[in-house]
Amino acid sequence: MASPSKFFNEVRTELAKATWPWDNKEKGTKRYKELIDSTAVTVIGILLLSAFIAFWDFILVTVVGWLTA
Repeated sequence: MASPSKFFNEVRTELAKATWPWDNKEKGTKRYKELIDSTAVTVIGILLLSAFIAFWDFILVTVVGWLTA
């Protein structure tokens, strides 16, 4: 079993290798532009997918209700 200090040193080493989605030189919201853009694309994608699923759910419920009535 490794010691906690070795674990935290390895974590620090791995985090130093990571690239973060913002530029440290920028200030304000410009610093997080890539992060904000990625979040916006994700939210829009989720909304479109949920609308698509809701539409087809409504259609299928209507058709099955019509067929079984």
